[in-house]
Amino acid sequence: MHARLKTLATIGSFIALALLASVLATRGSALTAAERNTPVAPQITGIDTWINGSPLTLSQLRGKVVLVDFWTYSCINCVNTLPYVKNWYKQYGNQGLQVIGVHTPEYPFERDAGHVRAAVKKFDIQYPVALDNQYATWNAFNNQYWPAVYLFDKTGHVVYSHFGEGDYAQTEAKIRELLAQPG
Repeated sequence: MHARLKTLATIGSFIALALLASVLATRGSALTAAERNTPVAPQITGIDTWINGSPLTLSQLRGKVVLVDFWTYSCINCVNTLPYVKNWYKQYGNQGLQVIGVHTPEYPFERDAGHVRAAVKKFDIQYPVALDNQYATWNAFNNQYWPAVYLFDKTGHVVYSHFGEGDYAQTEAKIRELLAQPG
C-alpha cells in the first residue's frame, strides 16, 4: 500500500507527535535540545548517488542547522514545496543552514539516477541531493510521507518536522530561531 494512503490513526499519531515536539520546543526554548530529550538525528545512510555534492554525514555538519527534505520528483506535493526549500537554501545557506534533499522513490521509474538528475536540473535545485533508492535513510528516520521536512539544531538533534505542504512561515521561523542559537 502506498505511504500516501496510510490510515487516519497513523496520521493522527504523527500529528500528535509533531504538536508535542512543537510545544516542547516553544515552552522549553531556553533549554538545549539534549535537555529537552529531543532525539539525535538519524544518519543519512545507504545512499546510491549524490547529486550536487559529495557524500555528507551528520557528524560533518555539527555546528550547522540541517534541513532534510524527503521528496520524489513525480510527487506534485513535493514539487509544490520545492520553491520554499530552494529559497531557504538560498537565503540562509551562507548563515549556517545546510539543506539536503533525500530523493526516495515511490515508483520504480523514479529510481533512475538519470531521471533524478534531469529533475534536479529542471527544478534548478542547487543543494545536495541524495538518492535513497533502497529506503535506508527513509527507514532510519522512520519516515512515511512525501514530502517530509526534518530540522536539526547545531548539536545534531531533531527539533522540528513537518509532513506535507504548508506551514512554510512556521518552518522558516524555526530555521531562523535555530540559526540564532549559539553553536
